[in-house]
Amino acid sequence: MRYADFTPYDIILLLQGLGVTLALFIGTTLIGLAIGLLLAVVHHYRIPGCRPAIVLVTEALKNSPVLVQLFLVFFGIPAFLHIRMTPVEAATLTISLNTAAFAFVVFRSGIESIDRDQIEAAKVFGLDRSQILRFVIAPQAAAFSVGPLVGILVNQLQVTSLISVIGVFDLTKIGNILNLRTLQPFIVWAVIGLIYYLAAKTLAHAGGRIEAALRKSVKWGGI
Repeated sequence: MRYADFTPYDIILLLQGLGVTLALFIGTTLIGLAIGLLLAVVHHYRIPGCRPAIVLVTEALKNSPVLVQLFLVFFGIPAFLHIRMTPVEAATLTISLNTAAFAFVVFRSGIESIDRDQIEAAKVFGLDRSQILRFVIAPQAAAFSVGPLVGILVNQLQVTSLISVIGVFDLTKIGNILNLRTLQPFIVWAVIGLIYYLAAKTLAHAGGRIEAALRKSVKWGGI
């Protein structure tokens, strides 16, 4: 096997890997937040039989290694159900569910932080359940939740690096390819780490701006 130096085309490879990483991160974030919010609402309204199941599943997802979950979804489920699953499908399902588990805890805490007197007052003024959720609970819970959610999502961005082990050509996978070709691990992984760092800082900055805007809009002064 012949080893080669870095080439200008390597920049294109890194951008392609970054594109895959960001696309999967954005997709799993949207799916995970939607599922987590739905679980929090169901948990809040105490739908019979759902609360124990929700807590059991989310606790299992939060307290087991993501890599184990990834292997279970990619190798275990297809073998058990006799179905085919692509690496991207397995990665999307695993990270979406893992994100949903952590988002559920944050959303639940945000909902439970709302003073019960506000909800009772809203009922007195004739608001139904959906209106209370939309106009009373949601704005304040959102302001409470954005900060913790940003921290979780920054971590989930790093978690996406694990999907390279099942063959997804994300940023980490491209880094591994360049490392094997050039035998320059310090340079390769320093660049990969810097790219993840810049992406995480950008996400944290955007989250801070959103949190500040939400706090201002609902005059949220902290809990």
